[in-house]
Amino acid sequence: MIRVLLADDQALVRAGFRALLDAQPDIEVTGEAADGEEALHAVRRLRPDVVLMDIRMPVLDGLAATRGITGDERLTDVKVVMLTTFELDEYVFEAIRSGASGFLVKDSEPDELLRAVRAVVAGDALLSPGVTRRLIAEFAARSKEPAAAGALAGLTEREREVMALVGIGLTNEEIARRLVVSPLTAKTHVSRTMVKLGVRDRAQLVVLAYESGLVRPGWLG
Repeated sequence: MIRVLLADDQALVRAGFRALLDAQPDIEVTGEAADGEEALHAVRRLRPDVVLMDIRMPVLDGLAATRGITGDERLTDVKVVMLTTFELDEYVFEAIRSGASGFLVKDSEPDELLRAVRAVVAGDALLSPGVTRRLIAEFAARSKEPAAAGALAGLTEREREVMALVGIGLTNEEIARRLVVSPLTAKTHVSRTMVKLGVRDRAQLVVLAYESGLVRPGWLG
């Protein structure tokens, strides 16, 4: 079972998500929180697989709560999906930099929410590829100057190539087609790259691809 924690200050939003998720045979909602501080305590107590975290909440906002989760070595297996009202929410890129595994627009279709939860647990792809690419392009342009490329010194040429393709929002299947390899081979390259760079998940790999200068804003079609 995929165990989900809901963190949103609107009770109706939480109730809607709970009804949808609990109806699935492979997903269960293990807890709820109405603010970021409650969410942080609940995550430490319940150890869910996924947290659906609203960005804007009282007491402690979603960004601070996410940093609290991703900065805790005891919670390395917990994935955070940020919930945002608008596709171009000003905090989305910062949320991913803070360690969130992805994000979801609140008015997404139910099937998209279910795919998102399952995707982050599988660690296979960022959420909503079309929206992901637009957001990354938008917010990468506002991010800090590229860091020294030395951070990527331990990667092979193929791993750099794969990382660049991840950075522009391609899934493992799309990478496999681009490189004419099997999806399993593509996934293996992505996994090895993440291990070498010490990144938590695919979302952070995307951020590092931009911050290292391997991928630059404007490369997306």
